[in-house]
Amino acid sequence: MLVHLSRAGAEVQIFAPDIPQMHVIDHTKGQPSEGETRNVLTESARIARGKITDLAKLSAANHDAVVFPGGFGAAKNLSTFAVDGGDCKVNKDVERVLKEFHQAGKPIGLCCIAPVLAAKVLRSVEVTVGHEQEEGGRWPHAGTAQVIKALGAKHCVTGVTEVHVDQKNKVVTTPAFMCDTAFHHIHDGLGAMAAAT
Repeated sequence: MLVHLSRAGAEVQIFAPDIPQMHVIDHTKGQPSEGETRNVLTESARIARGKITDLAKLSAANHDAVVFPGGFGAAKNLSTFAVDGGDCKVNKDVERVLKEFHQAGKPIGLCCIAPVLAAKVLRSVEVTVGHEQEEGGRWPHAGTAQVIKALGAKHCVTGVTEVHVDQKNKVVTTPAFMCDTAFHHIHDGLGAMAAAT
């Protein structure tokens, strides 16, 4: 996402909440690391190359748009969706930021699992997490679409390289890694989201 925004000439500021991670994953094993703790802001600073600010300081008044990149962090740290599904709680600063940008009529971009955040907080929005059927494992998280509907949002079926733009609410979403596909397809979908946001 950062590559697409940079290429488009956007001035980007990166934010993350200053909270402990739900747990630390050993990605070589796909399992939680016992006894290890990490901070979301500190870990996010690695991607941001140190140029990061606490999400508590983000204000819609000072920005043209906001993008939530998704991934399991959105389901585990920005919300409790990974554990609680549709009954999840959304981090207070994430909720505040979504509401501020929505009320200001400024674009909100979300990809991968992050559209669940908008469905939970803004309710009547239109979002996509891709397809609504697993299709032989190509869409392993397709059940998320039903949760989005149960939250009162509208789920729109799209391909992995496509975006859905909710014109009324200025919410732009793309499936990203909700689809088990090649990296360049994910990259293309993110590019479409950056262009539409």
